[in-house]
Amino acid sequence: MLASENPDLSLREIEKIVAVFFAEISARLAEGGRVELRGFGAFSTRSRDARTGRNPRTGESVDVDAKRVPYFKPGKDMRARLNV
Repeated sequence: MLASENPDLSLREIEKIVAVFFAEISARLAEGGRVELRGFGAFSTRSRDARTGRNPRTGESVDVDAKRVPYFKPGKDMRARLNV
């Protein structure tokens, strides 16, 4: 879609633009920040506490460290488009 709307850009340039876009979102989340795209939604991170898990193959108990996981909350416009 980007290529058809921007015929002056090569496919490599478009790939680089998209890669930079996602790299910036990832970098901001790694810093503990939040990224909001109006009309689409917001990316943030949530903390998960350390816990004891289970290895599904052996059934053995495994300690799982605390971690941050990505979280996406769709925006109002996105929800409206999905639920027409």
